[in-house]
Amino acid sequence: MRYLLPLFVLPLLFARCGSSSEEEENGTTVNFHIEGKIEGASNQKVKIIGTSDRGQINVAEATTDADGNYEIDGNVPGLGVYTMTVGDANNAILIPLNKEDDVTISGKIEDFAMAPQISGPKWAKPVMAYMKLFNEFANAQMSELPKIPDQSKQIEKFAELRKPLDSFVANQITTDPSNPANLLLTSLLFPTQELGFKTWNPKNLELLKKMEKAYLKTYADSPYTRLLTDQIVQVETAYSTYMQYESGTLAAPEIVLKSPEGKDVRLSSLRGKVVLIDFWASWCAPCRQENPNVVRLYNENRSKGFEVFSVSLDQDATAWKEAIKKDGLIWPNHGSDLMGWQTPLVQTYGFSGIPYTVLVNPEGNIVGVGLRGAELERKLKEELSKK
Repeated sequence: MRYLLPLFVLPLLFARCGSSSEEEENGTTVNFHIEGKIEGASNQKVKIIGTSDRGQINVAEATTDADGNYEIDGNVPGLGVYTMTVGDANNAILIPLNKEDDVTISGKIEDFAMAPQISGPKWAKPVMAYMKLFNEFANAQMSELPKIPDQSKQIEKFAELRKPLDSFVANQITTDPSNPANLLLTSLLFPTQELGFKTWNPKNLELLKKMEKAYLKTYADSPYTRLLTDQIVQVETAYSTYMQYESGTLAAPEIVLKSPEGKDVRLSSLRGKVVLIDFWASWCAPCRQENPNVVRLYNENRSKGFEVFSVSLDQDATAWKEAIKKDGLIWPNHGSDLMGWQTPLVQTYGFSGIPYTVLVNPEGNIVGVGLRGAELERKLKEELSKK
């Protein structure tokens, strides 16, 4: 099971495409209004953009006058997240829009994406506060993290820098769970691609469920509410499995493949040893970059009961064999069905990217997934110390 879940994915919006004038001509009821002044944006296009099963669509648009003033009227089917752009796509912000919203959005063209001034609906103030904190967090990351060479220390610093943002999100959803602004905040409550559940706070589930309950009552017809429910179920299921992995109670599914010599290689034949299942391919540059580290760990620990079971997602047998030789992957356990991403092992082990690793204890149970670098070394030493 892969735990490195995506951030909250915005669903398809079935918003109507067209300019304000088109809305009027076609008889569609105008149900939101946005106006404001963007300094330095003379005669620039201002667009409200949504997504649908056809991709991005223009919900409404207008052109600023010589002083940067504009007004946009349009129609939305209900609560959703939309992109507002001024001029080009670089000057863009995300906003939650709902029927009957009357919004004022102003600012300066040079920093519109970072510091717009929003007023009107109840989501305006929390959205502005969130944007301010998020920009501070992003700037701090760029400034502080490159100074820290150790990956584990970087993770600690990342968590420290994010505390003000996490605190704001928790307080906002706790005190006002039905606020449309919360749609923009949910991304911080889900596990990230990079860290998965390693630093994730399980209390985030409580916040998500609180928001879900409020949205089911207030925005039951919104696709975002349905998506939120689906995402919560996925996270709960994945977290439960993750905890099984952490406790070492979930057995690693059997793997039976052909070796480069055409013989069967079985994961179960390595029972009694700590095994690193390493999913890789000759064409995968990050895999090849990681191989020296795996070779080093193998050489340092094979006498202590450590084995590597390499599973290749190659389709070209010659390229696979040459990569094994070139990278010095000297362990005997290499296997592939030469089916590439069509191998059923992708579904069995639940991964969507390589390199992908699974650490298995002597009892054949999974004790770690997605481990690389210093994190892999730490976990390996921990498991070997138990032998």
